[in-house]
Amino acid sequence: MIDKRVADLASAVAPIHDGATIMVGGFGESGIPFGLLGALLDHGAKGLTIISNNAGSFETGTSALLREGRVAKVICSYPRTPGSIWFERRFEASEVELEIVPQGTLAERIRAAAAGLGGFLTPTGYGTKLAEGKETREIDGRGYVFEKPLHADFALVRAERGDRWGNLTFHATARNFNPVMAMAARHSIAEVRHLSDEPIPPESVMTPGIFIDRLTEYGVRP
Repeated sequence: MIDKRVADLASAVAPIHDGATIMVGGFGESGIPFGLLGALLDHGAKGLTIISNNAGSFETGTSALLREGRVAKVICSYPRTPGSIWFERRFEASEVELEIVPQGTLAERIRAAAAGLGGFLTPTGYGTKLAEGKETREIDGRGYVFEKPLHADFALVRAERGDRWGNLTFHATARNFNPVMAMAARHSIAEVRHLSDEPIPPESVMTPGIFIDRLTEYGVRP
């Protein structure tokens, strides 16, 4: 059986290369993989595209990557988070590109990539600047925008528990973007609060191990 455990956070993020597109799980402060993001900061990769619900908060996680000039583009639904100044500073200096995606559309574009779909039609954004340059269609008198799937080279996720095969469970609202991002990326990396030698009971598994490439224990809960 495949053992997907690695020794530490640094080993977990070692495959990430300059210019990589990275999905970062979490919503607000819940389910953010702070350990992996801290290791990525130490790793030194640059020119990154970050796909996340927001552009980070305070001085940690995605905000720290922005502060150190490692991020070239952010794709998110909410770039301005209380307590963080780094996205605004980089954006005003034209040092980072921004692609705004409505929150539901963001989740669905990621899910479409995970499911192998070529895209979908949504009424969200029709008739607004968000639809500029995109295919539109009218169905039964209602306008729709065609949205493409959103792929990534890597996904960084945080789970409550994992086993050696990469099966994951999530605590409460940490089960937000994490499961779908783990499915959508070509290489998914998990930090888990508890790493078990024993298999997680199948009926409790929320993300099957087939979607996880490597995981490591990081017991700190933000």
